Amino acid sequence: MAVVDDIGAVLIIALGYTAHVDVRMLGAAAAILAVMVVLNRRGVDRLWPYLLLAALLWVAVYRSGVHATVAGILAALVIPLRGGGGSTPLAHLEHKLHPWVAFAVVPLFGFANAGLSMRGLSLSALAAPLPLAIAMGLFLGKQAGIGIGTFACLRLRLRLAPRPAGASGLQIYGVALLAGIGFTMSLFVGGLAFGEGAMLEEVKLGVLAGSLLSALCGFLLLRFAPSRHPAPLPAG
Repeated sequence: MAVVDDIGAVLIIALGYTAHVDVRMLGAAAAILAVMVVLNRRGVDRLWPYLLLAALLWVAVYRSGVHATVAGILAALVIPLRGGGGSTPLAHLEHKLHPWVAFAVVPLFGFANAGLSMRGLSLSALAAPLPLAIAMGLFLGKQAGIGIGTFACLRLRLRLAPRPAGASGLQIYGVALLAGIGFTMSLFVGGLAFGEGAMLEEVKLGVLAGSLLSALCGFLLLRFAPSRHPAPLPAG
């Protein structure tokens, strides 16, 4: 769910923060992506051709004017999720990248972007329109989008996904609460939207307040929500 949530943020970046588009480079990116799709459909499960083409795709997307983060999403969509020997190219790449992303890239991004100067700020600053809107967008918006969306799928039986085994309605709602912990992508979009200066400090204050409120409420709800025991498995 967190991955899909971040994909939504990347699409917003691509659609909302693209100043100009170089049609030739965009066409080159489309051609590179088409080659990757053909490799996938032909059953090529070696990783190196996809990595080489993904690097070229990143350059083409960057030069096109579209935000280069889109290249990562597109590349991940066409790297095969099937392969021989019990491993898949996409899973192999994910496991190789995970330690670097979890313990280097994300912490460095946080340290570089989350610094908030409290000079001249008070609790009343949270009531300013921008920090309040961002905090409530994370806290209430994620509950509305994920919580109401999930329960609508379950109640209306849209068959988009099965209900998580053993999870109660309160626990599902608790996960929607935790989704309001918007840190990296929220700061990223805030930086693109407001640039440097006093307004960016207000953005950081709103992100931190909304994330803290979502984390606290989500923890308390999941800590005390009764669990729903899964049905016993059939014999054999």
